[in-house]
Amino acid sequence: MTILKSVLAVSALCATLGFAASTAFAASTSYPLTIDNCGVKVTFQKAPERAIGLGQNSAEILLLLGLENKMVGTAFWPNKVLPQLAEANSKVKLLTVEFPTFESILSENPDFVTAALPTLMGPSSKVAKREDFEKLNIPTYVSPSMCPAQGASQDKYGYAARSQIWNMSTLYQEIDELSQIFDVRDKGQALITDLKKREEALRVDAPKDGKKLSYVFWFSSPSPSADAYVGGKNSPSGYIADLLGGTNAIKTDAESPQLGWESIIASNPDVIVVTQVDRNRWELDKVQAKIKFLTTDPATSQMTAVKNKAMVIMPAQAMNPSVQTIFGAEQVAEQLKALGLR
Repeated sequence: MTILKSVLAVSALCATLGFAASTAFAASTSYPLTIDNCGVKVTFQKAPERAIGLGQNSAEILLLLGLENKMVGTAFWPNKVLPQLAEANSKVKLLTVEFPTFESILSENPDFVTAALPTLMGPSSKVAKREDFEKLNIPTYVSPSMCPAQGASQDKYGYAARSQIWNMSTLYQEIDELSQIFDVRDKGQALITDLKKREEALRVDAPKDGKKLSYVFWFSSPSPSADAYVGGKNSPSGYIADLLGGTNAIKTDAESPQLGWESIIASNPDVIVVTQVDRNRWELDKVQAKIKFLTTDPATSQMTAVKNKAMVIMPAQAMNPSVQTIFGAEQVAEQLKALGLR
């Protein structure tokens, strides 16, 4: 498949890219360091030595900061690690690609746990609540991108509806704060600089004719007859659509709503972004299964995007607020160019 080859080519390119060196010298961390994280004040007496990254984004940020020797475990990986991090990641123990148990985390004797999603560490978490770690004097950190706004409604998984489109500012905050916690702020600033350059390059390269393509981002489905998990209006999927000069065809406020195919078909997107989920929990985690369903189902095969073969591939992790969001946007942009849509 031409599109799949394009994705592989972009992935290979990513593997060869390094982060631009920061010319500015960032001050060393002065301990004790106190950070206000999602309304919780967390104090660090020194840089952690035995960190655990719960969720792919948390783990990948630590790896991008060169902290693999300070990590004793990771868990919950929707996708394979970024290619340029494979070697570093191989040095860190993988607890599980799914939800770990609280006991398995504690068995690694961590002195710091950072989590990417509320389902990994939150009020309704399948793993543990922050206070479970606090009782054991283990400092914790939750991605600022997932902090619910005051008064915001939350679904049963702890995901809060957003009042505006997510943007990279909270991700940059997360990188900066984690780099302060570990006293590697120079590396944090270099990573932020690199991601900002990538972000700006994509926004400048928006469609010249001003046409706003509409997108549906399909994460996965338990089965062809089940509702589909898609990217909500103000989620990182909506951010990618906006970054590429388009719009999210899904107007639901929920972060990751489950929608019936009648509703998705009615949204009439110009482009369908099908994601690869490497965990392989469901058959429709696979790109090939998604495309087969879209092109053979009597209803979905009549969608304009399907008829026009405007289906592009992206890692599912890019739909979560993460460093992979930019890489996913780059892959979508390259495939749109190959299709003559950008």
